[in-house]
Amino acid sequence: MKADLHVHSHYSDGSDSVEELIKQAVKANVTHMSIVDHDTVAGWPEVEEMGELYGVEVIPGVEISAYDYKRNRKVHVLGYLYRRDAPHIKELCTPLLQRRQKNSLWQIEQIRSIGYPLDRGEILETAKPSQTIYKQHIMRHITNKPYSSDDYRHLYRSLFKGDGVANRDITYVDVYDAVEAIILDGGIAVVAHPGQLNSYELIPELVKIGLGGIELTHPDHTKADHQRVIELAKQYDLLMTGGTDYHGKFGIEIDVGDLTSPEIPFVHNGRVRG
Repeated sequence: MKADLHVHSHYSDGSDSVEELIKQAVKANVTHMSIVDHDTVAGWPEVEEMGELYGVEVIPGVEISAYDYKRNRKVHVLGYLYRRDAPHIKELCTPLLQRRQKNSLWQIEQIRSIGYPLDRGEILETAKPSQTIYKQHIMRHITNKPYSSDDYRHLYRSLFKGDGVANRDITYVDVYDAVEAIILDGGIAVVAHPGQLNSYELIPELVKIGLGGIELTHPDHTKADHQRVIELAKQYDLLMTGGTDYHGKFGIEIDVGDLTSPEIPFVHNGRVRG
């Protein structure tokens, strides 16, 4: 078995369609995949359909953009194997998506004010089927340079970071609420790329409310991160997951299946296990 449990589609901030992702999985001999779009489960019906069509085992997934208010830092929470209608996840994430959309529209106007000829309607259209505009969608209308190029990164930082005219963030959901929503929907909550966002101190606290896993394999993780994740997983009996964090043209140069998950979540006797 070969699993990539961290993939993004054009239902959020990935550039590729669900079918394109599934085809890539087949080509890479990936047997299990989870498309974990940010703060939305809207793509699941198509994911399930394409998985059946191409013979890939697809696992319901989501990545919730949360915040550790105790330490004042972002933390992402992956959710797997939740019930298909996901009422608690939707209730938590819908206002978050609305805040992100409002902020993105503001960012477009700010960037227009310094001379970039952005058309809001065009950006809305090219972002579909995502109903939310992300920075990647805006950048697509500003430059043709590849995401990983120095030119792209310099332009991105000049607009969205530091003194950039579009440097404004949104209010994220509390990480405890994110974990709780996933659990209430019958899923397993996993802290995503703890090495990237320095989420390690949070792990023992989240275990107390039902955290089920921690992401081991990720492009940003070092050998030291791997060791730390393994130690925490053993200490708290956590599932270890992983994947490429693939975003297509909107992310780093990596292919579906280049990084794989050491464990695959499944349901046994009503409980999610690895």
